[in-house]
Amino acid sequence: MSQDKKRILSAIQASGQLTLGNYLGAIKNWVALQDEYECFFAVADLHSITVRQDPANLRKNTMDIFKIFLASGIDTDNNVLFIQSHVSAHAELAWILNCYTYMGELSRMTQFKDKSERHATNINAGLFTYPALMAADILLYQADLVPVGQDQKQHLEITRDLACRFNGIYGDVFKVPEPYIPKVGARIMSLQNPESKMSKSDPNPNGFIGILDKPDIIRSKVKKAVTDSDGIVRFSEDKPGVSNLLSIYSACSGMSIADVEKKFAGEGYGVFKAEVAERIVECLSPLQERYDELSKNKDYVEKIYRESAEKAAYVANKTLRKVYKKVGFIPGR
Repeated sequence: MSQDKKRILSAIQASGQLTLGNYLGAIKNWVALQDEYECFFAVADLHSITVRQDPANLRKNTMDIFKIFLASGIDTDNNVLFIQSHVSAHAELAWILNCYTYMGELSRMTQFKDKSERHATNINAGLFTYPALMAADILLYQADLVPVGQDQKQHLEITRDLACRFNGIYGDVFKVPEPYIPKVGARIMSLQNPESKMSKSDPNPNGFIGILDKPDIIRSKVKKAVTDSDGIVRFSEDKPGVSNLLSIYSACSGMSIADVEKKFAGEGYGVFKAEVAERIVECLSPLQERYDELSKNKDYVEKIYRESAEKAAYVANKTLRKVYKKVGFIPGR
């Protein structure tokens, strides 16, 4: 592990198929970060079970996401890409942090409120204490930086509070992480409801483009995307559907939004949507081809996730041993 580079930790839940929004907003940026930073990337399967999962689907989603990460270009020789449940220290530290987290802090978390409304028949303790596990994910690796979107800011804030609280009692144990805000980040919205972020949990399959969607499916979904009635390709707050398609074209092509507007000046939405679809197909095609290659080489994929779990556990267990000693546990290993 590098002593010179700052360390970044980021993870994505294994609760469904990843979308174009996940790729353009997160994974693509991860690949860009890995040379400058020491990166730990995880498939967060432990987090996924706060909502009931079909076991077979959870296993499939976990492996699909792991292969997508590999296919996107993450370098596992110099960075650590692992499956969360393969490192038991996550669950162990989460329990300890639960004992230092206040009920009032947890009850204020907006994600708990949102998920409780959506899953009213399964408001479980894990859903409530979810932030303690997320804090464990980050603090185990002594991360300097954590990439955060708007919906994760609260979780990083409570992680920082827990780190400071624990350090205040026991001394310098955890590094207090800072948020990492990308200089340029694509915020991709739903194709059917452009006021909402594109999400893998969207009940309308036409609202999102899956990273593994075939070209014809991508073209069909973009063709059905919500726009408006004035027919002008222009980025504007009062044109959320068109603005979203402009953002997607810009992120996939590398062109500025202003240049994309010029390119399609005088063109109708039919031509514009067709071109947006082709840019998405071109953007995802290399990743999908590499994913297919990995799917045919299960032994290689298994070797990577086993070796990566060992690397992650080595770092995580160093922190966990220190925590155990501080709180007064007798060493047993």
